[in-house]
Amino acid sequence: MLVLDRLSKTYADGTAALSNVSLQVRPGEIVALIGGSGCGKTTALRLIAGLDRPSAGAVRLDDELVVEPHPAIGIVFQEPRLLPWHTVADNVGFGLMDRPAAERREIVAHALERVGLAEHAHRWPKELSGGQQQRVAIARSFVTRPKVLLLDEPFSALDAFTRASLHEHLFRLWDETRPTVLVVTHDVSEAVTLADRVVVMRPKPGRVDDELDLGLARPRDRMSAAVEVATRRVLAALDRSLKPVQNRPAGGPAGNALWW
Repeated sequence: MLVLDRLSKTYADGTAALSNVSLQVRPGEIVALIGGSGCGKTTALRLIAGLDRPSAGAVRLDDELVVEPHPAIGIVFQEPRLLPWHTVADNVGFGLMDRPAAERREIVAHALERVGLAEHAHRWPKELSGGQQQRVAIARSFVTRPKVLLLDEPFSALDAFTRASLHEHLFRLWDETRPTVLVVTHDVSEAVTLADRVVVMRPKPGRVDDELDLGLARPRDRMSAAVEVATRRVLAALDRSLKPVQNRPAGGPAGNALWW
């Protein structure tokens, strides 16, 4: 289990990015972090990945303290960050250099097939479209079989059609090993499409404002009534998170009120 225990981060210039964030993510669960600008979503991912140290609190994976980059935690950034001097296949297999060559080739070939890029194995990253490059980055993140995969808005620069296609490729790979996934997104539709649970954060400093268990089965029909209701719930919670606490509407439980 991934545990964030009263996690806080204040930078050297005094900016409080996160304050007392606690969260438990079950093995195999997909959780979306969503919130307004300055709510610390990316900061939280960097702390989980061990790329930054918290000012207070701790990150634990299966009771092990995470204080530096961890082999069981993978991350996909907004931009693909491929190595331009390596082929597509070599980029995907970069984290498998300790494996026998034949095994590495088999794993890489399977991953590329799952993201629809088997025929591009020997091409260079510059020869691919942006969506194809991000598929390579996703395949690379899965081949090492991480326990936890962090996605930092990896689809935000892509058009809607490409983004929907990448969601499908992501699920194909996720379904094979079922890692825990945390995805940072500013897109409510994407959060509802991907996540089992949505964590809504409040800004300045970043903190958890609401948690919504979507209760949606997979595969999901984006046009279904259940998805529409879940989307409205997330939008309502996000709207409340951007308002001062004293201005919140009275009544129903957090995450359930609808404002239209």
